[in-house]
Amino acid sequence: MSSYSQSGTWSVYIIRCADSTLYTGISTNVTRRFEEHTSSSPRSAKYLRGRTPLELIYAKEIGTQSEATIEERRIKALTKAQKLNLVAELS
Repeated sequence: MSSYSQSGTWSVYIIRCADSTLYTGISTNVTRRFEEHTSSSPRSAKYLRGRTPLELIYAKEIGTQSEATIEERRIKALTKAQKLNLVAELS
């Protein structure tokens, strides 16, 4: 995926792991955050360690941190099939 949200705008993103699980997060710079996750840096989410390779499959600019957190919670409450439908809708 291309570069997302390099301004102060918050985005929500979904990463597909090698074991086909999905990880949802928020960031002001999705590209940087994805690189942190793939490099297994100390800033990487513990959940993603050992689940490489990772694939960024969804990213959407939301606005404020509060709005992004609300959207992240909404997405995390979806089933895996619903999350994949959300990804397909964006494509």
